[in-house]
Amino acid sequence: MTILPPEPNLDALRMKLARLRGERGWTYDELASRTGLSRRTLIEIEQGRTIGSLPTWHALGHAFDVPLGGLFAELCEGHAPPGAENR
Repeated sequence: MTILPPEPNLDALRMKLARLRGERGWTYDELASRTGLSRRTLIEIEQGRTIGSLPTWHALGHAFDVPLGGLFAELCEGHAPPGAENR
C-alpha cells in the first residue's frame, strides 16, 4: 500500500508572499528589483498561476530576509508537518 503525503497548501504559500510584500509596502516593481525576478513572475506566483522554482523562492527568501524553511512552512498549513507526530 502506498501512502501519499498530504497536498501542500500552495494558497498559504502565495498568501505568505503577498503578506510579506504588503508588510514592507513593496510594489511588484520594488520586489522585482530586490530579487532580480520579473514583475510578471511575482504577479503570477501571488495570483496562483505558477508556483515558481526553487531559485525563485531562494531569491524571495533573501529579499525578505526569511529562511526557506520559514517560507515553506506555510505548505503544511492545515496538516501536521513531516515528523510532527514523532516529537
